[in-house]
Amino acid sequence: MTIAPTTTGADTSPPPRESAPAAERLPDHRLVARATGKYIARIQPQYLSNTSSAVAELARLRRGAGKRVHQVQDLWGIGGTEELARLLDGRKDFIRPAFAEEAVFLASTLWALHQQSARDTGMHDQRQNLGGAVRTLIRLKGTSGEDEEDSSLRKRLVRVGTAESLDSVAVRLREIVMLLRGAREPLDYARLAGQLYRWQHRPDRAGVQREWGREFHLAAASTARKSKSASDGDTRDTGDTSNAGDAVDRALSPDEEYGGYAAGE
Repeated sequence: MTIAPTTTGADTSPPPRESAPAAERLPDHRLVARATGKYIARIQPQYLSNTSSAVAELARLRRGAGKRVHQVQDLWGIGGTEELARLLDGRKDFIRPAFAEEAVFLASTLWALHQQSARDTGMHDQRQNLGGAVRTLIRLKGTSGEDEEDSSLRKRLVRVGTAESLDSVAVRLREIVMLLRGAREPLDYARLAGQLYRWQHRPDRAGVQREWGREFHLAAASTARKSKSASDGDTRDTGDTSNAGDAVDRALSPDEEYGGYAAGE
């Protein structure tokens, strides 16, 4: 039997493992929110004033609601993706542009579905986030506090939060938007676009899921404060949902997020 020679004093420990690469960080999601907000702020007032081009554009956009950007080639060249392209022009540091396109497209088409036949008010409203909108629906349907845990509306929000693919998120959000449309309850679609952009990036997904849950909880706290103020004879509105939204993510305050553009409300 041959014994391989050994070298006295040699380091026989296994080679060190290469350190894991740093987690990829997404660019500022506010750019995605801004693209969506600027587009809707431009087209929403035109739709409300019954401008024929805007009416036709929303009709086309609605066909893409709940779908992916590559599935509706008829929508190339219209919608928030055009605004996004302008904002990204020359931005070589912006990674994952496909995530941004999907987020802007989904938010824009869902807004078009939500806005359908509503000519007296805009359904994009910076003051209402996703969790708060679902909580408002529950309240409008008269569900008592004891039954909210079993509410089908709450379960729909949970299904959005637990979805594992963007296709599932799109379909489940479409279901909620249809209910919001029936109740004429608005939603901040620019904020939603920024969240959808981050959701697609796996390291950021849990943070977005926490935001949706926190929005839902904060809306309940706002309702409780409003009820208490009313019972105490205080007529001030202490349940402003815009503050609740900011409490989730201060970076999404209206002035910073949208640069003070007109929301078309």
